[in-house]
Amino acid sequence: MKKKTLLLALTAFSLMSCATLNGVLSQAGTVPVTSEEVGKGLKEALTVGISKGAEALAKVDGYYKSPYKILMPEEARTIANKLRVIPGFADFEEQLTEKLNRAAEDAAQKAKPIFVDAITSMTIGDAWNILKGQDNAATVYLKQETYQPLYDAFKPVIVSSLEKVNALSYWESAVTAYNKIPLVKKVNPKLDDYVNTQALNGLFSMVEKEEKEIRTNVGARTTDLLRRVFGQQGRG
Repeated sequence: MKKKTLLLALTAFSLMSCATLNGVLSQAGTVPVTSEEVGKGLKEALTVGISKGAEALAKVDGYYKSPYKILMPEEARTIANKLRVIPGFADFEEQLTEKLNRAAEDAAQKAKPIFVDAITSMTIGDAWNILKGQDNAATVYLKQETYQPLYDAFKPVIVSSLEKVNALSYWESAVTAYNKIPLVKKVNPKLDDYVNTQALNGLFSMVEKEEKEIRTNVGARTTDLLRRVFGQQGRG
């Protein structure tokens, strides 16, 4: 009888201890998350953070007055240096630089739905790999999945935007004037392709920045699910 009583007491104590431990772990946000929760939490965080980044670049001066500012191609800087003394081209470099960035800002409006579609399509395996991966794992994944669709979506907008701000005609007139200068090497780089590539480089740099914020800023984890999911990284 005493053995039976002792066994019941130990069992009750064990159950109580487990319940207490689970409560503590729940409060600490360290209860292991399910695969479904990882997928949902990661998609939620990436959608909010990366959409915010894309929207920031799509605003006026999103590129032009940011670390992602698109500078003129090397050939264009060569032209600018030669044309400074020609009437009408004294501020050629700054004018063209602004036009290039305005085109990129217009194109960036196409980014958000393409990113959201790629994030929504992530498998649970993709989500786990990203969560446990390097600080730029989501950026690498999104670049693999979205670069070509983004390039294709950006290109016509870039061309249209360059035309809208008269960048292409301005560039053509500058190249024509430059190529008339004796003993210079004739140039005419494809301006639209250059702007498109640089715009995407800036976009993915912004994505990488937002990913780091998602991973390291505990204050950005505004829901219990996000705290639990990103607690799996072992970074708080």
